[in-house]
Amino acid sequence: MENQLQWYNKTLREYISNEELKTLMQKSDWKAFLEIADTWFWIAFAFALPALYPNVLTVIVSLFILGGKQLACAIIMHDCSHDSVFTSRKLNTFVGNWLGGYAVLNNLEQYRPYHREHHTYTGLDNDPDLNLVKGYPTSKISMFRKFLRDLSGATGIKSNIAVIAMHLQILSYNLGGVVKRLFLPWTKERFITSIKNLAGPLAFHLILFAILFALGKPWLMLLWIGAQLTTYNFCLRVRSISEHSVVGEQTNPHKNSRTTYANFIERMLFAPHHVNYHAEHHLCMGIPPYNLPAMHKLLLERGYFKEGSLKPNYLEVVRMAVVG
Repeated sequence: MENQLQWYNKTLREYISNEELKTLMQKSDWKAFLEIADTWFWIAFAFALPALYPNVLTVIVSLFILGGKQLACAIIMHDCSHDSVFTSRKLNTFVGNWLGGYAVLNNLEQYRPYHREHHTYTGLDNDPDLNLVKGYPTSKISMFRKFLRDLSGATGIKSNIAVIAMHLQILSYNLGGVVKRLFLPWTKERFITSIKNLAGPLAFHLILFAILFALGKPWLMLLWIGAQLTTYNFCLRVRSISEHSVVGEQTNPHKNSRTTYANFIERMLFAPHHVNYHAEHHLCMGIPPYNLPAMHKLLLERGYFKEGSLKPNYLEVVRMAVVG
């Protein structure tokens, strides 16, 4: 049986010509910088809002913006892991870490080979992200509990402890909720690797705190940490559901990756950097994210979504994920 990547490569040629693909694959550093700058503008805005107008409402708004933009940082790491953002591989790695993965306690070096397995075996038993999309549709009370765990910090505390344990090689690296204990001796090599895994995220958070401290607002760091424990996980859950859950045929590569249209609020929370064009991304993961809307237009015109998965908004997807 062909793996998913083989199917995507073959099917892509049925809808997109070689000349069109060449155009879609073209990277633009200025477009990439604008994409990254947009995320960090909103992060700065989310800090400035409660700093200038401290009250309960601005804190809540800030937490949701920060959670959505922390997801955007994870997507920056994701896109840069494909070397699909900038023309330079070194720049993809640098930005993917310092303005992406480190912000959410991760790093591109560990993520890249892991994520490649997701693309190779999407929806199959050996898809490492399969646990993220299983269990839907679920009951209203179950979904309420999931969102409550996310927004209360329970999910965030558990997941952050797990990520740190992965960096320390106590657990195997898996972002899909699979917990596998490693029993490795504490050798010099393991110690050095663990330090390397943790150094980037630790340095990023120290630099962020130093900037906020220099601005006379060190307490804003609590908002960053609070969002990381709460709203980020809420945004991540909705994003994960929208991409691969409740698709009907989990192992059918034409159906198991969904594209979802997004309005401004949905883009802020769940669909940064055009990640909502997810069927397109799986069809050709090397296409820069800023070119995915153009690819979507071609696929839509040529009938790809007569069989593929396409939804009008994220609320519709969440409704599909709930029964009763």
